[in-house]
Amino acid sequence: MRAQFRKRIRIVLAIIILIALGIFARLYFLQIVHGQEYVQKANQQFASGGSGLFDRGSIYFTRKDGTLISAATLATGFLVAIDPQEIINAEAAYVAINSIASSTMVTHTAFLADAMDKTKVYIEVAYHLSNANGSALAALAIPGVQVLRETWRYYPGGSLAAQSIGIVSDGSGGTPTGQTGLEAAYNSVLSRSGDALHKNFFAELFSNANNLLSSTQNANEGDIVTTIEPEVQTRLQDDITKVNQRYSSESSGGVIMDPKTGAIYAIASYPTFDPNDLQNLDPSLLVNPLVENVFEYGSIMKPITMASALTAGAVTPQTTYNDTGCIRVDGDRICNWNLKAYGVIPMLTIIQDSLNVGASWVAEQLGQSRFRQYFTNIFGQKTGIDLPHETDALLSNLSKPQQIYYDTASFGEGIAVTPIQMVRALAAVANGGILVRPHLVSSIILNSGVSQPINWGSGTRIFSVAAARETTVMMDALWDNALKVNGISAKIPTMSVAAKTGTAQLPTPTGTYYKNKFFNSEVAFFPSFNPKFIILLYTEDPKNVIYAEQSLSTSLLDLVHFLINYYAVPPDRNVATTTIP
Repeated sequence: MRAQFRKRIRIVLAIIILIALGIFARLYFLQIVHGQEYVQKANQQFASGGSGLFDRGSIYFTRKDGTLISAATLATGFLVAIDPQEIINAEAAYVAINSIASSTMVTHTAFLADAMDKTKVYIEVAYHLSNANGSALAALAIPGVQVLRETWRYYPGGSLAAQSIGIVSDGSGGTPTGQTGLEAAYNSVLSRSGDALHKNFFAELFSNANNLLSSTQNANEGDIVTTIEPEVQTRLQDDITKVNQRYSSESSGGVIMDPKTGAIYAIASYPTFDPNDLQNLDPSLLVNPLVENVFEYGSIMKPITMASALTAGAVTPQTTYNDTGCIRVDGDRICNWNLKAYGVIPMLTIIQDSLNVGASWVAEQLGQSRFRQYFTNIFGQKTGIDLPHETDALLSNLSKPQQIYYDTASFGEGIAVTPIQMVRALAAVANGGILVRPHLVSSIILNSGVSQPINWGSGTRIFSVAAARETTVMMDALWDNALKVNGISAKIPTMSVAAKTGTAQLPTPTGTYYKNKFFNSEVAFFPSFNPKFIILLYTEDPKNVIYAEQSLSTSLLDLVHFLINYYAVPPDRNVATTTIP
């Protein structure tokens, strides 16, 4: 009898515990998961039919210690609407509203026209007022003027990574929708269906169980966490801006990435915009040049040519050739940048001294068929970066029979690729031969509170391990022995760095090349033989300079030192020696 009684007591206790756990869990979802949504629902009771309240997931930067920093969130304040049928003195109403909301208000002419339209009872005339300003305007109690609660997209970092974070604007049916950048790429994750507050608690709790290992396309609503490190992004963006302004370039850009995983720490271009000020936005700035524009890069393509030829066995590091300074190919003249003939030299000199004749010779040893195969495998498909509107490379010259097109492609002219394709290809040299997938998002925080990491795959091998290392040796020698910054060697006694500079003539609209307009680019990765970072910089049509070493080397060296210090990258060299590890 006692045993049966104890059993009943245990059943009752178990039921009580389950009910208590359910209540605690429900409180968690009410106060934490959906707390802000209920606040908005409450605010909407005072919105008098206003259309300014919406919900959307957040976007986060990730600091080096793992702390999340808001990149895109929601701000709440007030909008101003008028009822033309109730307006008594339109001019006085305009003056009063404009004194508080001048920066976000319609023009004087538009306001007076709206106020005269007696067929309507609701017209919005100002937006994004702070709580203090909204309260101050409401206290004036102007006849025909309504001050209503509003929620809008807000970007705390302003222009920080703006072209990659993207913007939100009204889509079909007036629903706020991501239009560019991550806002568009992850719109299905960030947008809100509006029924979250009416779901059954237990259904919501377990609905995501099958999605924990799913791809981003199958993920439920939530927030997205990026790999962008805000301090690194700020530094890159500042440096790119300074380069562009110093040389009055058409545009400039850069990316800092983990060459082993494809995680992007920073991605920037100039000119850019502030997504908090869409009223004054130049629509052309919404284009992200890093993924949507193609360029001819010049000599930073030479490591790709070399790694391809080494992988194919067309050359070895010990192979030599006779460099004559200039050659004729299909009737066209190809020369080294300095017109110098180097005589019989090894492959390392081609990279270290950036010899066009040498790159052409390597392309000929590789042969058209194999050259086309390697370059098509590397650049013939999009990278799959998680940003919209990625552009294809322009490789049509590699379908032509003339050898001149392969020779010029070997040193980065006649074919054009995006910056993200270029840094991905060079990362394959850095990481031992693997073509990884560049990406900006590391995980999704589902509305259930579960953090879902994204698996970006292990990549595809395109170079042999030996070929990637041998090419790295050549690029390492360039940094130590050839690269000058303001006339001083860039060599760092305690850190190996592999690098390459590139200068290409800009193409004209008619298919020829300008004689006095250039595209400068530089790449570096370090430590050379176990790289943590790869940096790609470019500037288009810098004025009063020709070579990338003049326009970009200072910024490249500064960024290398910044990253070494900021991440406390341990030295890979003994100060007393510079031997390859």
